[in-house]
Amino acid sequence: MNADRIADIWGARTPHTGGTPWPERVDQFLVDGVREEDVDTWVRGACLLCSNGCGLEIAVRDGRMVGVRGRAEDRVSHGRLGPKGLYGWQGEQHDRLTTPLVRRHGRLVETDWETAMTTVVKRSRELLDSKGPLSHAFYTSGQLMIEEYYTLAVIGKAGLGTPHMDGNTRLCTATASAAFQESFGSDGQPSSYTDIDSCDTLFLFGHNVAETQTVLWARMLDRLAAENPPKLVCVDPRRTNVAEHATVHLPIRNGTNLALMNALVHELIAHDRVDRTYVDAHTVGFDELRDLTRGTTAEWAAEICGVPADDIRAAAEIFGTGERVVSTCSMGFYQSHQATAASCQVNNMHLLRGMLGRPGAGILQMNGQPSAENNREAGCGPALPGFRNWDNRRHVRELAELWNVDPMVIPHWSPPTDANTIFRYAEQGSVGFLWIAGTNPAVSLPDLGRIRRILSGDQCFVVVSDGYRTETTELADVVLPAALWAEKTGTYTNVDRTVHLQEKAVEPPGQARGDQEIFTDYARRLDLRDAAGRPLPAWDTPEDAFEAWKSASAERPCDYSGLTYHRLHDVGGIQWPCTQDAPEGTERLYTDGVFNTDVDRCETYGHDLSTGAPVSETAYRARRVDGRALLKAALYEHAFEEPDEAYPLRLTTGRTVYHWHTRTKTRRSRQLDDAAPSMWVELSESDARRLGVDEGDIVRVTSRRGSVEAPARISGVREGVVFAPWHYGGPASAANELTLTGWDPVSKQPELKVAAVTVERIAAGSGPAPAPRGTASAPAASPRHLAT
Repeated sequence: MNADRIADIWGARTPHTGGTPWPERVDQFLVDGVREEDVDTWVRGACLLCSNGCGLEIAVRDGRMVGVRGRAEDRVSHGRLGPKGLYGWQGEQHDRLTTPLVRRHGRLVETDWETAMTTVVKRSRELLDSKGPLSHAFYTSGQLMIEEYYTLAVIGKAGLGTPHMDGNTRLCTATASAAFQESFGSDGQPSSYTDIDSCDTLFLFGHNVAETQTVLWARMLDRLAAENPPKLVCVDPRRTNVAEHATVHLPIRNGTNLALMNALVHELIAHDRVDRTYVDAHTVGFDELRDLTRGTTAEWAAEICGVPADDIRAAAEIFGTGERVVSTCSMGFYQSHQATAASCQVNNMHLLRGMLGRPGAGILQMNGQPSAENNREAGCGPALPGFRNWDNRRHVRELAELWNVDPMVIPHWSPPTDANTIFRYAEQGSVGFLWIAGTNPAVSLPDLGRIRRILSGDQCFVVVSDGYRTETTELADVVLPAALWAEKTGTYTNVDRTVHLQEKAVEPPGQARGDQEIFTDYARRLDLRDAAGRPLPAWDTPEDAFEAWKSASAERPCDYSGLTYHRLHDVGGIQWPCTQDAPEGTERLYTDGVFNTDVDRCETYGHDLSTGAPVSETAYRARRVDGRALLKAALYEHAFEEPDEAYPLRLTTGRTVYHWHTRTKTRRSRQLDDAAPSMWVELSESDARRLGVDEGDIVRVTSRRGSVEAPARISGVREGVVFAPWHYGGPASAANELTLTGWDPVSKQPELKVAAVTVERIAAGSGPAPAPRGTASAPAASPRHLAT
């Protein structure tokens, strides 16, 4: 039965007490006029519209998708789907890019694949011959499949030899990866979603799970609605739905996360809430952590963060006395100031209490996208496949032998290139060929005026492969139509390492092709070959690409060697590491307290969290980490840009529950677009009163980089903070017109949630600002609008 999940975002409650399984609840949506008996076939897959990756089945009738339903046996969702999962797929059937485009006399015109690819390869070859591989860069999505990521990684790193590869995962999940590497030696979530079912304490650090992972919040709500609910602590400058359910809500000033975290660690140590047996056996760095946080008291942090010291102490006591604590961490930390240092302190709190590797005790440093994990694993971003260390010659030799190429072809002479640097090189012209796949940086990157100038300039040839015409395709030299989601077969991995197989349900429209096919065609036309003269990459089909990836992952932390398409079809989601000796997958990492920090296994030797300076192999060896976790920290510093007399307010950006990234899919879904059709900004009640702004008035928000105009909503955001959703494009309504070009020194994740702005009322509204359906335009005392 169809349910209205616009008005009822999280669906009916199915309460359960700690230690019992989460009950099943199957959600379904079929388009008008289609009944279950009308469906020709149900095709298995998983949702790609948040990092849960909920298992589902796609209803197909007469060769078209006509609906979806959850899979009750799925370990991630137990049958549930969120609003985007239920309705967002409809966007794939409207307004698609179906024909290649090339720029002629300043305009994009339709062409055929032969002409488009000839144009791409001709320019690529000219630059390779004249400037070498450093002239090429690739910027991908967090929505591709692992077969596509790995194919492109081999093309870029073994075929071309360029270090310039990154993805929009740099914007959403780079800090999660960096924090895991700094603390535990390698990327990879240590915990499982099932830990929510047995914990007695939940800490949500900068994570409005009610909106960004609606099915995960439903799981938490079902615990909160039952007897003996877990205590909940929420760190968020806005009074979200999560905050309304919290035992303690800490609405700190955005940009001050590290001050709070240092104070929480101080409280744990000062009140002897430390498992010294675990710390002594399984960590290094306790004395340094204690000394660094000796003066970071609750009173000190309260002054910086703008919250009562007693609330900080209360939160620390809850963490320090919980027996089974689960922490989640998300964009409120990752896209903020000192992102990696703050996220590492979340890891440190769990290490101090020995809260890892057992049911109900663990960390979920959340992804923003379901296949962002795959970008990190497969080496399509600034990493080597299989969580290998670019600074470890043995790791490079392993890949060279696997790919049968000279080790010197594989870029490892300096750190890989992050997206910020790639766009700087494209701006300067040293990168003359930039391929953007499945993402829309002309809306998603900071300081958009600069990004538009880079993409539209003559200094860099821009190729875009996408399923739609977007703000970015309109600036490209060549545009290639790509197949999406259920129009192709492949795998992707969610936040808690659950791998799903997406099976092809329908044919792509027009001339659209899958990304793996597009990348392989490019490689064949360039005639990329290994040392024996065999084509590189050596595969053409998704399953062959998956088998090749399994070989690359074998005996690495993200081992896929026990997985097959057949098993994933039959079983559904399976967690890695999954070997032939453990084919059911591994629910939790580090159950034995042994971490991936051995010098010959680790993904990185680490960095100084304040400066980003890398730790040398020699210094790392001298520390004798030997499989123990590292307790790393940094002193708090003020954000790059803070309020002043000219720009007195703090901007933070985020998501709305009804849209995904830059709305290329979700704005084409009637239900989702009707629910949140246009940009708005949120002000606190006190700021609105001071500025003379009423609900629905048009305001102009201005930073040192640009301005936007939108209706005002009076919400539960803290005083002095302005919130804007970043999904909406256009020079007058894109939140990233306001954000700055600054990033964390370790993760290189842009600081999107801290900028100084001013707000002025420019016109009276015609009534209340348009609130998304299912939420109320409520005063600050009782907010219901949800956005991270």
